[in-house]
Amino acid sequence: MTLPLLAEKKRLGDPIVMVTAYDYPSARAAESAGVDLVLVGDSAATTVLGYNATTPVSLDDMLVLARAVRRGLSTPLLIGDLPFGSYEVSDEQAITTAMRMVKEAGCEVVKLEGGGEASVKRARAIVGAGIPVMGHVGLTPQTSTALGGWKAQGRTAGAAERIASEALALQEAGCFALVFEAIPSAVTEELMPHLQIPVIGIGAGPATDGQVLVFHDLLGIRDGLGPRFVKRYANLQQEMNAGVAAYAEDVRTRRYPGPEHTYKINADELADLHARLT
Repeated sequence: MTLPLLAEKKRLGDPIVMVTAYDYPSARAAESAGVDLVLVGDSAATTVLGYNATTPVSLDDMLVLARAVRRGLSTPLLIGDLPFGSYEVSDEQAITTAMRMVKEAGCEVVKLEGGGEASVKRARAIVGAGIPVMGHVGLTPQTSTALGGWKAQGRTAGAAERIASEALALQEAGCFALVFEAIPSAVTEELMPHLQIPVIGIGAGPATDGQVLVFHDLLGIRDGLGPRFVKRYANLQQEMNAGVAAYAEDVRTRRYPGPEHTYKINADELADLHARLT
């Protein structure tokens, strides 16, 4: 997948499939499924690192995860999420962080959150340095506290107008695509005709050019149901728990390992060993 192909998919109305990945196995699953875009999201903080928010994840954490994902991909476009605190301070910081994502992790593009003045300025600077940027408006988890928590955005005319302004500003700054998160479907429908770049939705309804879900949400590798926009396609956490519990029970009752799980030695060699040890 390339940026021209992505733009062509929008032009043709061909739905764009995006998913997150955080390691080699999840990358291989995305590759096998033939998805278009893979995001190494800062959602790794909550899905694989055990934090209760996305803000604690560091750039070094993200680089380790992105390198693992890179080794598992060959076809999808790889997007590296810029974690909280790695791009907000200055254009120079933002460019340096983006370059590390590209040079050290093999990401082809990066993503940053927010459409305020600072985020737009950082996006423009990174694009100017030659690295494509995906924007992200609506619910932005890195700044969810300022937004009043993890809840839908744009539910009043004024709030929806702000999202529209942010989306258009990011488009003007040179972003190649946008993520719309947790925005009323009707608002998305109103905004889509004003955008020339692909829009990927997550909880933003069916009018977007594509959809993204978090790997662990769609496969049920988590406790609880998750946000209302999640459709669960498997319940792997339950299967994982059951598998480990069955293994533990087999070990404790000495059912594992059985004869089929062991290696053999020639009887003469065993006798020789016995003689040497006595």
